[in-house]
Amino acid sequence: MSRRRRAEKREVAPDYKFGSILVTKFVNSLMYCGKRRIAEDIFYTAVEGVAKAQGLEPIVVFKKAIENIKPQLEVKSRRVGGANYQVPIEVAPARANALAIRWLITFSRKRSEHSMAERLGAEVWQAYNNEGGAVRKKVETHKMAEANKAFAHFRW
Repeated sequence: MSRRRRAEKREVAPDYKFGSILVTKFVNSLMYCGKRRIAEDIFYTAVEGVAKAQGLEPIVVFKKAIENIKPQLEVKSRRVGGANYQVPIEVAPARANALAIRWLITFSRKRSEHSMAERLGAEVWQAYNNEGGAVRKKVETHKMAEANKAFAHFRW
């Protein structure tokens, strides 16, 4: 991390199909070895398959799933007087998006369906319904923050 100044945030272009920056960031995180076309195909196949099966708009399903995964609180380690404390802090919106995207992709990859599009579609649908591994991870994070609420005064 630079000591001189904060790194500038780069703007990403919205995706060509839905015009959403969130979708572009998701595809960038899903991508392996620079294979953007494959990552886009996986994403669009997944959300369109889920939306068609349920009779909803694909972008609405995806955005609601991400909203259901986003954490509001997390814990950070702070060293105070020779002891480490897990201090609960509020999550910035950009970090909440990044965590939601990361968790959704991680738990999609761990599923047992045959193709990545099927795995991602199933995880998105479960997240849309407040179920699944990514939502469970968010709940665990919130429980950890709640359990360590006593150390909130160490926040700075």
